[in-house]
Amino acid sequence: MEMTGNQKQADRPVFVIGHKNPDTDSVCAALAYAALKCRLTGGNYVAARCGHLNEETQFVCHRFGVQPPLYIKDMRTQVRDMEIRTLSGDSEELSLKKAGEAMREAGVVTLCITKEGKLAGLITTGDIVAAYMDVEDERVLAEAHTPYRNVTETLDGEMVVGELDDCMETGKVVIAAGNPEMLEEVMEPGDLVILGNRYDTQLCAIEMDAGCIVVCDGAKIASSIQKQAAEHGCHVISTPHDTFTVARLINQSLPVRAIMKKDGLVSFRMDDFIEDIEPVMTQMRHRYFPVLDKNDHFVGMISRRNFLGAKKKQLILVDHNEKSQAVQGLEDAEILEIIDHHRLGTVTTLTPVFFRNQPLGSSSTIIYQMYRESGVEIDEKTAGLLLAAIISDTLLYRSPTCTAIDRAAGEELAKIAGIDAEQFAREMFRAGSHMAEKTADEILRQDFKRFSIGESTIGIGQINAMDAEELKDIREKVLPALTDRRQTEGLQMLFFLLTDIIAETSEVLFDGKDAAWTVEHAFSCPIDEDGKSAVLQGIVSRKKQFLPAIVEVMQS
Repeated sequence: MEMTGNQKQADRPVFVIGHKNPDTDSVCAALAYAALKCRLTGGNYVAARCGHLNEETQFVCHRFGVQPPLYIKDMRTQVRDMEIRTLSGDSEELSLKKAGEAMREAGVVTLCITKEGKLAGLITTGDIVAAYMDVEDERVLAEAHTPYRNVTETLDGEMVVGELDDCMETGKVVIAAGNPEMLEEVMEPGDLVILGNRYDTQLCAIEMDAGCIVVCDGAKIASSIQKQAAEHGCHVISTPHDTFTVARLINQSLPVRAIMKKDGLVSFRMDDFIEDIEPVMTQMRHRYFPVLDKNDHFVGMISRRNFLGAKKKQLILVDHNEKSQAVQGLEDAEILEIIDHHRLGTVTTLTPVFFRNQPLGSSSTIIYQMYRESGVEIDEKTAGLLLAAIISDTLLYRSPTCTAIDRAAGEELAKIAGIDAEQFAREMFRAGSHMAEKTADEILRQDFKRFSIGESTIGIGQINAMDAEELKDIREKVLPALTDRRQTEGLQMLFFLLTDIIAETSEVLFDGKDAAWTVEHAFSCPIDEDGKSAVLQGIVSRKKQFLPAIVEVMQS
């Protein structure tokens, strides 16, 4: 059994993650900031996401040849966050003696037995003690098909004649304490015979087709005995121990598969949440529990005391700071940093964190600034990602959220990436607004955010396009689905913006009690005859134009 050690704190990842229903800014900011942190600290920073990528973001990742961030649905503490005692599994052929030695050496009372890397059984010190106390069957070694290798190792002996990997198939254990005549009365073919240095007794056992003779006290074995044993297919083992010691030790050569527990094994997986496994561990009397990976391969063991050492997942939030938009299980994680450009939301922390929030058009503009401030060179691929995020969030610098800082950053990044920003924007928005094959529900969920305002929760989705005709087709598809979507999300009101980037205009579709009244009073605009939509001239930004106006009306 090889011990590789507990998980090292330095190996624990810090996840850099954006909001639910990730957009291009949240994904690119996570990728770029994780790379920056790795270069600055040498730590293990991993870009992550808590939702599926939309077409626009998929296009960007493919365009710059980067793998999307790791998908993580839940940030609650898992078994993988505990101090797992990483041990190699032991073979089911391991002798009871070796099993006991392995447990003493490792300071454990349980061994996990594996076959081809997968858990096959468990054996405890209690099982071994019970075996010593209960095993009275003189044929137990044969019934367990005990390898002669186990017998040789248990007796600290040497195989003089025969193959170590052969097994005892028949017979019983016999101690040849008397003369050959007495041996003939008790012995049968296949027996394992424990004897001393008497030549006649050795020869008698061989001629009666013993499966194996064990010669004690390190007595010399005559060449003629060895020759006779080879001719009769009898194994010969020489041991330095006396007859009493050999008789006491012999059953310890039994392979663990003979007594290990095979059925009803309680094991946990690396991805199990500790709040789910704790009740199971409390109810069981076991001290140690096996841990398996996603392919059912044995990883190591945990015990109840390992709960005390469980480490919360460490997070850096980018492009959001509202709990309603954050990954599930956020309250069970440790937030280290927040990088954002939105209004202050509802995320709270137990300890002070690094919090950088600037009124810019994109979180990726802040990441760009941090690269420059730290003196880290921006390569073409990273420049492309940051540029794509800035273009996406500022609608190619047309959004009122766009600042001179965003534009300057975008122009510099375009030079580094060698990209024509306007042409690239057309390709990116075209990829993102291709909705012909999507269902209404898929479109509504593509870029959707929840906001808590007082005691109410609202949802705001948005689709940007450079093609007015495509927006009309989207309108006809999603309008009938608004009510179902609002009810499914448990919202008081739902708003969906169809934004024409070229015309710098949005049509808002809405559903819910007071939704029409809220839009009408927030933007002083007429409501369409259907009572479900309104055209908002000059409104293209959800964050800076639409949401603040809605919030003001609702709070007043």
